[in-house]
Amino acid sequence: MRLQGKVAFITGGSHGIGRGIAERLARDGADVAFNYGHDDAGAAATVAAIEAAGRKSAAIRADMLDLAAIREMLAEAERRLGTPGILVNNAGVEHKADFWNVTEADYDRVLSVNLKGLFFSTQAFVNQLRAAGRPGTVINISSVHEDLPFPGFSTYCASKGAVRMLTRDLAVELGPLGITVNAIAPGAIETPINTKLLNSPELLKALTDKIPLGRLGKPEDVAGLAAFLASPDAAYVTGATYFIDGGLTWSYHEQ
Repeated sequence: MRLQGKVAFITGGSHGIGRGIAERLARDGADVAFNYGHDDAGAAATVAAIEAAGRKSAAIRADMLDLAAIREMLAEAERRLGTPGILVNNAGVEHKADFWNVTEADYDRVLSVNLKGLFFSTQAFVNQLRAAGRPGTVINISSVHEDLPFPGFSTYCASKGAVRMLTRDLAVELGPLGITVNAIAPGAIETPINTKLLNSPELLKALTDKIPLGRLGKPEDVAGLAAFLASPDAAYVTGATYFIDGGLTWSYHEQ
């Protein structure tokens, strides 16, 4: 129970990687609050899993495009569970479009959720810690596409590249406050965002053939790494990005 007595807040906790992290942190002893958009059934399932682990939970519906809602969700989590000491910025979206067809609305939505939402969630969290005079941990869920080009997803790549730099910058700025800031960069993970891939044996094989470990990752793979970064074992780790992709990023094959 490495996280006994801790409170965690996770953005986008109703399914996929966010739910996996919520369940794992609860098993490691943390009470867990999370936000979600409109997946009431998914949020209820996450709450049930957290409570089955014997921990307290709070599901907070909040729009990551709304700055006031972002600030209020952290305040609500504090009222219900106490001041969070762990923040996992997991909420994210992507939009496929050739670069020359990307609209302002596409750009604004992806950058607002993936970068602006993360930025101001972290700001609200840090201000809670400053008011309480406590240290804390920020874990940003980035992507291999902070480094790896992904044609057709220019907005997503731009947002994740920015997350990489923000992680490094905040590690330096917040270190004197006792706040660590790290990122996890997943590759292909079995989540709802990859439903099309998972339902196509041809597409799936083409991808797994490029992954040295020969399979897609699972939410629990990412959750295990998040649990380490949230724990005292990672107390001297900050400004780092951990790639969790089965070796995909650095795999090169002659054609």
